[in-house]
Amino acid sequence: MEQNFSIKHWSEDDKPREKLMLKGKSVLSDAELIAILIGSGSRNESAVSLSKRILLSVNNNLNALGKLSLKQLMEFKGVGEAKAVTIAAALELGRRRRTEALPDFFKITSSKAVFEIMQPIIGDLLHEEFWVLNLNNANKVIHKAQLSKGGITGTIVDVRLIFKLALEHNATAIILSHNHPSGKLVASDADREITKKLTFAGEQLDIKVLDHIIITEKGYLSFQDEGIF
Repeated sequence: MEQNFSIKHWSEDDKPREKLMLKGKSVLSDAELIAILIGSGSRNESAVSLSKRILLSVNNNLNALGKLSLKQLMEFKGVGEAKAVTIAAALELGRRRRTEALPDFFKITSSKAVFEIMQPIIGDLLHEEFWVLNLNNANKVIHKAQLSKGGITGTIVDVRLIFKLALEHNATAIILSHNHPSGKLVASDADREITKKLTFAGEQLDIKVLDHIIITEKGYLSFQDEGIF
């Protein structure tokens, strides 16, 4: 007799959807939450077992799971296009939620505060992006923007665009930030040169460059903290 491993055929104790409704979402494991998303496994594997196998492939790291392409997700037996898209969409929503968690006019008191703002946005990207935070005279963030998007090893920065945005938002200071997909927290010669160039340009407009923060998935490097300025 052919077995059906969709959620509706499981025992009551193994149904993550019902478990969530009865006990709340916080008691569910990552695998159970993913099982709810995909709904079913394959002929010989439940949705929870399939989800556990997917998570095991990335050492149970949700950030790593979020980096898998649709093609990579579909390499798992039991995961078709629809399930792969559902998993990717859910993880992207989680990532976006993290970027919106900070209140408007968040005050910058340290380089770590910049990391907390920018890491969810660029920390786990596979390409490099350059961003700017525009601050008022109370060091509160009034605007943030992506300035450029590049490849794995670099991106081009338009000095005029940076200060155009700063003037448009009446910023009195800016903080520069970009990510290193390699994970290396080392300032390159190009990083140092653009920082020097922007600092000089800011002085002419009375807009101070307070810091330049390099972001990776797990850490950051502050030019100000390291005395690179």
